[in-house]
Amino acid sequence: MKLALLALVASLIFDPAIAGEKQAWVGTWLASPQSTWGADFALPVKIPPKLGNQTIRQTARISLGGQRFRVVLSNEYASTPVQIGEAHVAVAGDGSKIVSGTDRVMTFGGREKAIIPSGASLTSDPVDLPVDALSHLSVSVYLPQETPLSTFHWDGKQTAYIGAGNQTTSEAFATTQTTDARILLTEILVDAPANDGAIVAIGDSITDGNGASLDTDNRWPDFLAERLVPKQMAVVNAGISGARLLDDAMGVKASARFSRDVLAQPGVKAVILLIGINDISWPGTPFAPEKSLPSFESLISGYLQLAAQAHAHNLSIVGGTLTPFEGALSGTPLDAYYTPEKEALRQKVNSWIRTSGAFDAVVDFDLLLRDPSHPTRLLPEFDSGDHLHPGDNGNRAMADAIDLNMLVKN
Repeated sequence: MKLALLALVASLIFDPAIAGEKQAWVGTWLASPQSTWGADFALPVKIPPKLGNQTIRQTARISLGGQRFRVVLSNEYASTPVQIGEAHVAVAGDGSKIVSGTDRVMTFGGREKAIIPSGASLTSDPVDLPVDALSHLSVSVYLPQETPLSTFHWDGKQTAYIGAGNQTTSEAFATTQTTDARILLTEILVDAPANDGAIVAIGDSITDGNGASLDTDNRWPDFLAERLVPKQMAVVNAGISGARLLDDAMGVKASARFSRDVLAQPGVKAVILLIGINDISWPGTPFAPEKSLPSFESLISGYLQLAAQAHAHNLSIVGGTLTPFEGALSGTPLDAYYTPEKEALRQKVNSWIRTSGAFDAVVDFDLLLRDPSHPTRLLPEFDSGDHLHPGDNGNRAMADAIDLNMLVKN
């Protein structure tokens, strides 16, 4: 009798006709996790070494909307677990505020308190919160105990707020410090039954949005997301500033994170790859003082491996040519960022990207962004000012240059 009752309950739980409409989870926002680094590196981490009895409130603009969401927190690079005292999600208001009446508690396995194991992530239960595409969500996480911060995303381009005590439900947040990095928050998933999949943009600081204005959602994947809303396709940004194709640095090398950031994304249909300029430009600078210029063959092997992984998982992969960088960071301790030898390698790599047939399609970002009168430099109207990263206008041009037929099959 007891076994029969259990079987009946199981059938009720797992019968799709009884459970209701089809679930269709897809990534709608992403900030690829990175490990923090020491004070000996050329750039500061921009986050406190630890937090305790404090709340972090972070804003994320999603690509696709829906009726309910899951939030993913990452503790991937920590050696100790992280205790979550309470976590909430709401529609974001101005600054650190949330919109009244939209606050929802997040649970994990039905519980409001949770632990993120070391080296792992934590996915919330579904949260009922209907929002449209391109909406801003606010995620508030309370850390009750002293918590070393080892996993973050360095170049968030969005102000995050830190305050004393448990402020997860506060509509007006009492801020004690801010950062533009991401802390623990790594992904938002949406249940969108009408979705047509997700596009992953994987790359370095140009994809991460280093040259974009703060708090404006002006990265090129943001502009691409706007174009794809009518197609019911999500865009997730797997850019990491400082990322390289062949070596670990500010984040692990592309081949090591491709499974996590691309292949594991629910509903992924295609990937846009723009990476390699740091492999070429970093050697001989304070970023990689002992590193020699990579060989052309090693770079090509790296690209071919990513294309092979994508194709083995039935994904389309679009290759982006490496953008001009003459004059980049000149007059700084990184003055050797550009050299004629590095430029020659960039040109050789770009020629291969255009003609090899390794990718299903190519976006010629180099041709788009370069100054016709000085092709090794960015066109001034697209330059953020550092001669390396496109600014807001350049990012919009990059998104507009992508033929949606490369990504959308219907």
